Amino acid sequence: MGASKVKNFLRKYMMLIATVLVVIAFYFITNGQSLNPDSIDRLISQNAYVFVLGTGMLLCILTGGNIDLSVGSVVCLAGSVGAIIMDNNLPWALAVFVMLFMGLLVGLWHGYWIAYVKVPPFIATLVGMLAFRGLANIFLKGKDVPVRNKEFMNVFGGSDTCYVPDFLKNVGPELTIRGVTLNKTCIVFAILLALGIVIYTFINRARLVKNGYKVDNLAVVIVKTVLIAAATLWFGYKLACYRGIPTALIWIALVLGIFAYITTKTTLGRNLYAVGGNEKATRLSGIDTRKVMFSAYTLMGVLSGFASILVIARGQKSGPTVGVGFEMDAIAACFIGGASAYGGTGSIGGVIIGATLMGVINQGMNMAKTPTNYQKVVKGVVLILAVLFDVLMQLKRKSAKKKKAVKVITTEEGGAKS
Repeated sequence: MGASKVKNFLRKYMMLIATVLVVIAFYFITNGQSLNPDSIDRLISQNAYVFVLGTGMLLCILTGGNIDLSVGSVVCLAGSVGAIIMDNNLPWALAVFVMLFMGLLVGLWHGYWIAYVKVPPFIATLVGMLAFRGLANIFLKGKDVPVRNKEFMNVFGGSDTCYVPDFLKNVGPELTIRGVTLNKTCIVFAILLALGIVIYTFINRARLVKNGYKVDNLAVVIVKTVLIAAATLWFGYKLACYRGIPTALIWIALVLGIFAYITTKTTLGRNLYAVGGNEKATRLSGIDTRKVMFSAYTLMGVLSGFASILVIARGQKSGPTVGVGFEMDAIAACFIGGASAYGGTGSIGGVIIGATLMGVINQGMNMAKTPTNYQKVVKGVVLILAVLFDVLMQLKRKSAKKKKAVKVITTEEGGAKS
């Protein structure tokens, strides 16, 4: 029984454990630089697009292991149009609207061909990958277009001032540790968030117990909650040592929060998992699987448009090479985070773990001055190991089901003979 619990624990938290081990490894490799406050701040801003695109990619993967190969090209296309609009001194709000609208149009386009015409997602989005990159280059004329609008960059995280102001700076005594003045607003927010996590965890557990659901042992819940709260406080402290809460983190949290709610608390979310689990059974139960697939790719398009906003704000420009390889980062974040290559399994929490692990690996190897080609090899190995783990788990589940079925048949036959 103990061995079974250990296996279940490892299966559930394998990638989280791997992320912690990778963080520790790069801490020693970089002589502690990887966990400096400025490094953690860069980790957030540089990988904001991975969290956003990974969230949308998860919706597609849930429908049956489907992916969207066009997201990098859509980021480039929408970002190029937005940059051109602002370069012509038009309002940045108009540029934001156009980028989101272009993402929506792309999502509707892919959703129609995939859901209603039954074009395989790989082919439909491969076409988009090529066509939208070409359109972006036509608009850009092969040149970079700078983004100079300070207000736009401040709102979406593209300048030195794109941080939440320290509203509590003049309240009470100055907080200083090792000669570093802490951002009080960031510290207070981290404390409130940690308390919120603790309160929600135990209220939700009590509700589940009351309704007769099976829950984890109380000791396990306490340990897990304390570790999460401690990690939240540590993370908040590190940001407070630098410049506080970056606006990019606000946008990431907003996207993740909205889609965590959609995937766990709405009919659409339940239908996404159902389609990925067994599309035929879902269709026979009266659910329009075409609408579910259409919705997944439409939302993926909108999130691609939003990712383009964060990317050009961060880079302060748009260019022909923007978005190259983004689709691979998003796909890797989902699979590393536990999404099944067969569909029906995955979570926003997994995307967070996967995107964080990818970001830590990228930043750690850059700090260690690892050659680019070796970096690609490492990321490829990490991805194949994650997918291999999923495949092995699927084979074990199928084997267990077969053994159970054989046992039932044998029992029935034995009863009939007697």
